[in-house]
Amino acid sequence: MSGETILEAKELRRFYEVARGNFKPKAILKALNGATFTLEKGKTLAVVGESGCGKSTLARLVTMIEPPTSGALKIRGVDIVASDRATRRKLKSKVQIVFQDPYGSLNPRQKIGHALEEPLLVNTTMTKAERSKAAMEMMDFVGLRPEQYDRYPHMFSGGQRQRIAVARALMLNPEILVLDEPVSALDVSIQAQILNLLADLQERLDLAYLFISH
Repeated sequence: MSGETILEAKELRRFYEVARGNFKPKAILKALNGATFTLEKGKTLAVVGESGCGKSTLARLVTMIEPPTSGALKIRGVDIVASDRATRRKLKSKVQIVFQDPYGSLNPRQKIGHALEEPLLVNTTMTKAERSKAAMEMMDFVGLRPEQYDRYPHMFSGGQRQRIAVARALMLNPEILVLDEPVSALDVSIQAQILNLLADLQERLDLAYLFISH
């Protein structure tokens, strides 16, 4: 539905205490100070800023990797800050992240098929056969070959690894993808391919993107 708000942040803050030594009181680092925005289903919201302005902190809050110090963060109208653990777990599957570094975001000792199956193993009751089938279908969906299922990350190019990272993020059928500078570590020729893939996936799956860039 056009205009349907799926993610809403209001006065979102994340502060950290920083030790100063010599018995001095701790300083307060304001990593994020009062972010307010809405994101509609199927749309893209770009977050642009220089290093250290709080972009990655915002990504961690939206994906529930860590809680905000204050403020409200709602997914489909449900405030995840005020929700119980069971509700947060359910909402967490609706928001997934694709990190900047396609080399560091994958376990080098884990075969790609297992990496894709892992979210299903943790969050669903699917059988091994069902998980394998879903992983192979997702590989094909993002432009990888199912026969690459048993390969390790070092056997893929940077662009292919980012396709794997996107595939992993999609395994739980999220409604929101947080894209934390997803192409900045890739060659220019490959960046366009990944951006085209993301645009195609957004259109086909009606995904909302929180796109972080510098």
